[in-house]
This record gives sequence, structure tokens and C-alpha cells, in this order.
Amino acid sequence: MRMLITRLVLAADRFRQWLIAQLVFLLLNVLKLFPADAAINFMDRVARWIGPKTSRHKLTLTNLRNAFPEKSDAWIEAIALESWGNMGRLAAEYVFLDRLFDFDPHRPEPGRVEVSGIPLFLELRDNPRPFIVFTAHSGNFEMLPVAGSAFGLDVTVLFRPPNNPYMAEKVFEFRKERMGSLVPSHAGSSFALARQLERGGAVGVLVDQKFRKGLKTKFFGQDVQTNPLLAKLVRQFNCEVYPARCVRLPGGRFRLELEPAVEIPRRADGSVDVNATAQMLNDKVESWVREYPGQWLWYHDRWRIKGNL
Repeated sequence: MRMLITRLVLAADRFRQWLIAQLVFLLLNVLKLFPADAAINFMDRVARWIGPKTSRHKLTLTNLRNAFPEKSDAWIEAIALESWGNMGRLAAEYVFLDRLFDFDPHRPEPGRVEVSGIPLFLELRDNPRPFIVFTAHSGNFEMLPVAGSAFGLDVTVLFRPPNNPYMAEKVFEFRKERMGSLVPSHAGSSFALARQLERGGAVGVLVDQKFRKGLKTKFFGQDVQTNPLLAKLVRQFNCEVYPARCVRLPGGRFRLELEPAVEIPRRADGSVDVNATAQMLNDKVESWVREYPGQWLWYHDRWRIKGNL
């Protein structure tokens, strides 16, 4: 009897996830019927309306107040709404990514997408070697691997699939067609990235995610746990590390930035300082977020405080 109840509960949960996925797919398919800008702006407004009504909004406001204690309540509310709007735009931009990404390395005149750091892209392409690119959940970060692919770079991207398995499958298929090699984040993903670097390839990672067993570091002056994966890969392969980000510009435009390689902190014996490297990544992401705070995902429980709200 207990086994039957367990099966029924699991079946009900699978159906719930399937139904949610179908509703999301239906919405995205409806968006395809409209011009890109109209659909994206619509989702921006919807997210700004729905976001404050969700349980995550309280976490968003708390995160913002902790990160910017000197700011007024009005500023905090405005950035929270902008962050929700960014989420809505990101969801809609999935549908139109092929149309939105209009950058051509052979004709670098700015269109909807402009790229900063073109000489670096070309140098990495023309002088193949193992390297790591890191970024954060800011702007439309999904465009960065698309840009790498446009320049002919062989970059294996580590990504965290959605918890919903039906949505995860669709997202994986969508990304694989446009972003080159993909490695879903799981227990064996570090070995897949290591093999790519060992072959002389490159990897891309997001470094602003919560990591329960991570290194103790600071982010906006507060304790967080940071994934040591990037630092350990550098220690193993002694490869270069490049920061990259996407910045939303007025008028539905984007700027993709590839920055020069960062200097990796090292100990007195020359070995990579893993803890200091993890902190350096946090400091870099924090500088990006401070510059464009409304373009980061503040609903994310980076500081693991949700259970205390």
C-alpha cells in the first residue's frame, strides 16, 4: 500500500511538472506570433507585475537591502522591479535569439548586438589553447556562448538545467543548436570540463551560483560559499581566465564584453591560491552588479537566507 501511494505521488508530481512545461511552451509559442520587440516588452511588463506577487520578491528585496544598505526604499523597489523585468525579457528572448543575435564578425558594424573585445576573440581563435571564460547571471548571459560560436571558438559551456525535466530537455536542445558543446551541471561535469581543457579546448562557466559545499568567501561584504571548480581547473591546467558579460543597452540592444585575462592569485611557491581565486571571481561579479544592479537575478538565494525569512 505504501509503495502504491509513493507511486501515485510521484506520478502526480510528474504530471504537475509536465503540465507546467506545456503551459510555458504554449506561452513561448504564442510569443513567436508577434514582433520580437513587442513580445519582449510585453514579457517585461508581465514579469514586473507578477514578480512582486511571488514569495521570491521578499527574498529579492532582502538581498538588495543587504547589498546596498545605503540606498533608499524607493531605489530598492525600483531595482527589484527592473530585475523582474530583466527575467521576463530573458524568457522571451529565448524565442527570438536567432533574430536578436545579428552580430557578424566579418561585418562588425553595431546592430542590435555589439561586441567589445573583438581582438581577443580573434586572438583566441587564431592561437588555439586551453582557456576558461567566466560570467554571471547578468543581462542576457545566454548570448555569450552564441558569440563564441559566431567567432568559431570551441567552447564547452557548463550550465545548470531547469529542475523541471520536461523544460530541461527543451532548453538543452535549444542551447545545443546555438551554443556549441554543453555540459549539464552534475557530479561528473568537472571531469568533462577537464577533458576539454586537456584536449586544448576552452570552457565557459557561470560563477555566481549558490554552492552548498563551496569555499567560504565574501560577496557584497556577506558570507557566501563559492564553487572552487574554476580555480582547481586553473591549478591543474595552468590556463588563462577571461571575464565576459552581457550588458543590456537602451532600445533592446546588447553589448557583449570579453575582457583581458585576469591575473590568478598565487601562493609564495607559485601554486594557485584556490581561495583567493574564488574571492577574486566574486569581486569581479560584484563590480559588474554594482554597475548594472537591475540586470542581475536578485531573486537567487546566493546568500542562503531564504529559510530565515
